[in-house]
Formats: sequence, C-alpha cells, structure tokens
Amino acid sequence: MDSRVSELFGGCCRPGGGPAVGGTLKARGAGGSSSCGGPKGKKKNGRNRGSKANNPPYLPPEAEDGNIEYKLKLVNPSQYRFEHLVTQMKWRLQEGRGEAVYQIGVEDNGLLVGLAEEEMRASLKTLHRMAEKVGADITVLREREVDYDSDMPRKITEVLVRKVPDNQQFLDLRVAVLGNVDSGKSTLLGVLTQGELDNGRGRARLNLFRHLHEIQSGRTSSISFEILGFNSKGEVVNYSDSRTAEEICESSSKMITFIDLAGHHKYLHTTIFGLTSYCPDCALLLVSANTGIAGTTREHLGLALALKVPFFIVVSKVDLCAKTTVERTVRQLERVLKQPGCHKVPMLVISEDDAVTAAQQFAQSPNVTPIFTLSSVSGESLDLLKVFLNILPPLTNSKEQEELMQQLTEFQVDEIYTVPEVGTVVGGTLSSGICREGDQLVVGPTDDGCFLELRVCSIQRNRSACRVLRAGQAATLALGDFDRALLRKGMVMVSPEMNPTICSVFEAEIVLLFHATTFRRGFQVTVHVGNVRQTAVVEKIHAKDKLRTGEKAVVRFRFLKHPEYLKVGAKLLFREGVTKGIGHVTDVQAIAAGEAQANMGF
Repeated sequence: MDSRVSELFGGCCRPGGGPAVGGTLKARGAGGSSSCGGPKGKKKNGRNRGSKANNPPYLPPEAEDGNIEYKLKLVNPSQYRFEHLVTQMKWRLQEGRGEAVYQIGVEDNGLLVGLAEEEMRASLKTLHRMAEKVGADITVLREREVDYDSDMPRKITEVLVRKVPDNQQFLDLRVAVLGNVDSGKSTLLGVLTQGELDNGRGRARLNLFRHLHEIQSGRTSSISFEILGFNSKGEVVNYSDSRTAEEICESSSKMITFIDLAGHHKYLHTTIFGLTSYCPDCALLLVSANTGIAGTTREHLGLALALKVPFFIVVSKVDLCAKTTVERTVRQLERVLKQPGCHKVPMLVISEDDAVTAAQQFAQSPNVTPIFTLSSVSGESLDLLKVFLNILPPLTNSKEQEELMQQLTEFQVDEIYTVPEVGTVVGGTLSSGICREGDQLVVGPTDDGCFLELRVCSIQRNRSACRVLRAGQAATLALGDFDRALLRKGMVMVSPEMNPTICSVFEAEIVLLFHATTFRRGFQVTVHVGNVRQTAVVEKIHAKDKLRTGEKAVVRFRFLKHPEYLKVGAKLLFREGVTKGIGHVTDVQAIAAGEAQANMGF
C-alpha cells in the first residue's frame, strides 16, 4: 500500500497536487477498442489486411480464461461444429458464473474484421440457438461499423449471453455504497430498487430506513441491504414489478446487493465494519454535485483504497446545479483520482456505449474508475448506471470460487436476530466451503475460548429460502432454539473438523496512514479484521520505539476483552480518533480452550 494514501485520511490532499496518471478515459468504441493501428502485413491465415493507410482498430487478443469470447462468424455450422460451440459457451458461462460476452466479427487475435449484414444476421441466429441449448438468453449490447478493407459496410456486434435462473444460482454482486452525509445514497438506492423517482424531498429513501430516528433525521446510522435484479434478457427487476424479495430472486439471473453504509462521521465505525466484514465486490462512492468533495468523502475514498476495494463514482443532484458546477465537480474528482496516492484513471460515462465499455474496463483494470453524473429526481442518466450494473461481470473468477468451495465451511457472524416462531438467526458471509440445511457446525470463540455445537435449521439468501449456500455468498441462518446470549458479532461458525485456532495476541505488518503525533507502545486502537471489531493495545513495535505518519513496522497487538479467531494474511485496519492504519496479520499466538481468560489477564 502506497503510504501516500495517508493524505486522504489526514485531510492534506491537495486537489491540484501530483502528476496525472494518464488522461480521463473517453469510453468509446466496442469493448474499449483502440483507434490505433493493428498488426501490419501478413496475418496467420495468409491474407494481407494492411493495404489501407489506416489499419482497423483491434481488441486485446482473446484470453483462454474469462467470460469473453471472440467469434469471426457463426454461419451455418455443421452439427459437430455446433456441438463444439455449445460446449465452448458452457465454459464461458461457467467462467462468468452465469454470463458471457460474445464479440461477433472479431478474430482471435483481436482484429475487428466485421461482417456484412446478412452474415451478421445468420451469426446471431446461430448464437441464439446455442444459447437455447444451454438454457440462456442473448441481448445485443451494441453494434459498430468498422473501417475494413472492403467496399461493403461491415459491423461488429457485442452480445450478452446470460443463463436463465436455475435453483437460485443467480450471479450475485455486492456493492458497498459510500459517500458524505446528505449526498443522496439512500435516495439513489430507493429510486433504483423501488422503480420510482424521488420527489426532491427524500420520499424514495423512506423504505430503506430501519430505525425511527433515521426517518426523523433523514440520515442512515445502520447498515441496510437492498436488492436490484436483472433478468436473463438484461431487464430491470425491482419492487415496481414484484411485491416481495422472493419474487425478485425468482425472476432474476443477476442480483445486485447494495450495502447502504452511513455517511456521518460519528458512524464511521459502522461504515468500516461494513467494508471489512461484508466483503463487497466493489464500492459506489456518491458525491453531491453542489458540494463536491466534502466531509467524509475523502475519508471514504481513502478507506476503499486502503482496503483495495474497486470503486466507481456517481455524481448526484445534477438537477440542482448549473452545468458548469457539475463540470467543476467532475474536474475536482479527476484531479484527486490522478494523484499519486490514488493512481486511478477516470472514465467519464455520458452514453450507453460508454457504460458498456466502462463495465468491461472496470472489471479488467483495477485503476479504471468510471464516473456517472445523474439525478434521482429527474432521472437524468439513471439508465446509464443501470446498464453499467447489468453488464458488470463478476470480479472474481470461477477457479478462485471452486477452490474456496473445496475448503472446510467457515461462516462469519455479522448480525444476530431473534425471529418469532423461528428462533435465533445469524446473518453473515460464507468465507469458504458449502453450507446446507441440517449441517452440524461449531460457533465461537466464547469468552473462555470454547466453540459450541449447533445445527443449521434453515437458510435464507436475499430474503428467500435457499437449500445450499456456497463460498462468497451472504445469507441468514436459522439456528432454532440456540441461546442468543451465547453469540456475538465477530464469531465464526466452522466445520468441527477444522479445529480452529484462537488468539488474544497477534502481530501485523502495518502502515500508519495518519497520526497526529507519534504512535507508541501502550496506545489503544479499535482493530477491524474481517468481521472482528475489538479494542487492542500496542504491546511492541519491532525494531522501533515509535511510528510517525507514513512509516511501516511490525507491531504486536493484544485484545483487551476476549480472544478472536484470526488467520495469517487477513487484512487489518485500525483506528482511534484521527489515527488510521492498515496492514495484514503476520502471526497469531494460538491459545487452547480454557486458557483464554488467563491470557486476557482475567
């Protein structure tokens, strides 16, 4: 982690400082293709395609992994060839966890050759037959004419292939929503999930609040979850068409789960817990057009950078401002993103074609940051954000997912409820393995370092019943009559075979992002590691007596209240007032059950 991220936490980040990291991307063309010349001279098939002065644009060569497939043409394939193409589509859908993108009229080396109208029509017909064979639908994302060595107009077509939902195995992406208080986070989510524009006075956000004081103040203080679905044809599925969350899940092939986090500084601990515990795939940073980068915006941006969560930006409330004010806010964002501490490449999205390209570039490059400008009142450019979310592919590949599923079960406990006629219910994320109804697990650690046996009675995912939970998915688990008083946030439910280790003392390699004076032995901080959140004291700073802002060191921490389950390599974030630090766990001093109280000093 670049220590210059500390500038975002210390408030000393200068809008105009730092060299630009490239220019603002203009998202144009199919798949973000370059307009520079392609390979010259003879190609692998022996034909000379370099006869024109301006060579045609090209894409990066086709990758064997991933969910993007190039096809020059699919005209009247033989039965053997058709079966091979279907098998290939199954592989791409598996790589994209249920969705794939086909570029028709493109060679394997990325050259944009294009097809005549008749050939393109025949190719799309074949693609439709292939999709039907695997239980999927196709949607044409965009078409583009290419300047190729031909007198006839030629086109390339980009097509989204998405599986029809089957047994709730829809693609699920989690998006954390960040931004300063009053920037319009809850209002935007209300508009997206309810399907109705706001009245300018916050009506759209009322359904999202969980507490009376949130309704009265209009400010989010807790973490809430909202869902937005897309069916196999790419159409929006929300509460305007469905009465319940279960109906949305049944109709959707892809689900976006928004994690609405608090914007006020006094609820910063809640926001950090949401980012570290709920494992979002990416973050949406909301910036009000009329105030620009203000309040906690800079701090939220720093948190996303420190935790390496990819993010995109939405500039809201453009209906309240003149065009020049919106442009000034966008320029301010571009300057901050290009600074050395951020090292991002802004991509301004102003058309549907831009939105498609932005989704693909965002998934392929961690440095690309799309910027949307929209209004939740007038609905201006709201459709561009929906297109982006619809096209956005999974940011983890299927191989990583399979490796996690083969490991033993580990479920992080983030929320605890008591539901009438159901009993104790816990919410959280399955970090590894597979969890089924009826599974016997152990939960802990308790204050004395023990793990207690329990049984999973039922599972709900996105508020609808689910029989099997897979690694990376968030859900709620019903535990029947298990005593709620024995549970707390930060616990884990694991397979009994795992023999989990617990610790009260651990070491971490850290970078001190910001501290007003010097960071010394005896300093107390709140430590966040995954779903763990507890006060710890600094016992030792190896090789140093003290730390200043931007310095690195290996530090030994001791939890003050009770032992925790930690894994070596886990990301760590600590805070105390204006003090912020980031790092990863390098060593844990494991203790056995029964020894915990002695080690905690009880």
